[in-house]
Amino acid sequence: MNKKLLLSASCVILLVGCGDKAADKGKDSKNEKVTIMLDWTPNTNHTGLYVAQKKGYFKKQGLDVEIKTPGEVTADQLIAANKKDVQFGISAQETVTQSRSEGIPVKSIGAIIQHNTSGFMSLKEKNIQSPKDYVGKTYGGWGAPIEKPMIDAVMKKDGASVNDTKIINMGNTDFFTASKKNIDFAWVYYGWTGIEAKTRNIDVNMQYLIDYDKNLDYYTPVVIANEQYLKSNKETAKKFMTALKEGYEYSIKHDKESADILMEAVPELKKQEKLVYASQKYLSPKYQDDAKYWGYQQERIWKNFGQFMKDNKVITKDFVAKDAFTNEFVEEK
Repeated sequence: MNKKLLLSASCVILLVGCGDKAADKGKDSKNEKVTIMLDWTPNTNHTGLYVAQKKGYFKKQGLDVEIKTPGEVTADQLIAANKKDVQFGISAQETVTQSRSEGIPVKSIGAIIQHNTSGFMSLKEKNIQSPKDYVGKTYGGWGAPIEKPMIDAVMKKDGASVNDTKIINMGNTDFFTASKKNIDFAWVYYGWTGIEAKTRNIDVNMQYLIDYDKNLDYYTPVVIANEQYLKSNKETAKKFMTALKEGYEYSIKHDKESADILMEAVPELKKQEKLVYASQKYLSPKYQDDAKYWGYQQERIWKNFGQFMKDNKVITKDFVAKDAFTNEFVEEK
């Protein structure tokens, strides 16, 4: 999940210095050097990236791609600043929507997963079987402005109110640890945390967002770039997304082999081998799902969710859905 986009003066100063070094480093490379920053630690949302790197799809396009994990400075911040050290990033529709409403020229150039697989999960022993059961319970979140409206949206459908739920910030504490301490439910991606519960034989209950409001079936995660960068580097962006698309198309057809590639690139994931294989098997068919092709995005999805964010006062300014995304770099001719 992504935290609210915040740009500080110190971040901008840091970015300027990093950008110059990255540009100099790329000059000696035979292929054009580009960098993509993840939204979180590497997981099965990102498999297509590592496949494209391992299988030589990026090199085939004349690109030398570096995959970075975020630190204190996030992919959203770097892309918003349009600095030279990171050209592409992984984000989510809610973050891009907020950025666009604030006049920040971030654009989504491909949906990694077609449908929202997230929802509110709880240990079965908590006896939370529907959103009305959130009443009197404690939600553990990460402090983003979208969380309360999301909880309220599903609770309203069940005749309840978020005002009767306690919300606390659990930071980076994992769901299983927090659930045994001070929270009753949390917002998770089923494709990772839900599958992890299964592999650990832990019984859980899950309320998927899309089962309660069609406007919550939005794109998460997505590939992003700065609009100004895209205008000046259309050919590079097309090459990058062509290779990435090939990586995800391979992952759709070969879940086990793709999981092996992911774990080879990120050795620490081998400690969770069972989870990685199970998660990849679950996610591979969901990358494209019912879309025309991998990466495809619909204006209707952007418009509906943007309206949801405005109705719930997460954003207060105008949001133009068609300006927030493009299929130009993944569309099939």
